[in-house]
Amino acid sequence: MPVFVEALVAGLILIGAFFLFVGALGLVRLPDLMRRLHGPTKATTLGIGALLIASMIYFASVHETFSIHELLITLFLFLTAPVSANMMAKAHILRAQGERGRLPPTGTSAGWATFDSGKREKG
Repeated sequence: MPVFVEALVAGLILIGAFFLFVGALGLVRLPDLMRRLHGPTKATTLGIGALLIASMIYFASVHETFSIHELLITLFLFLTAPVSANMMAKAHILRAQGERGRLPPTGTSAGWATFDSGKREKG
């Protein structure tokens, strides 16, 4: 395997490990659910993506075959992580009656959560 490919794979592994560590640290250290969503959905998604791309490059250079599995996992992860984070945030806002009063206005007649009429409830 050429040296530049080894350096690229090693760099992607280090970048992926760094973002995974930052995402896990954010998940543990941030105080509430709405802030904890950023750790796994932003940083760890980027970290796993970097590791999967490093795996694709490594196996393409060593075995000289292209594996579609890592690419499909990466695409699936990048598509589903933001959607699941959005759904968890909407569910949290819908269920957390006490926190609705602290939310800024949406600027529309609809509220922040699904099935929310936009009326503010003090809790």
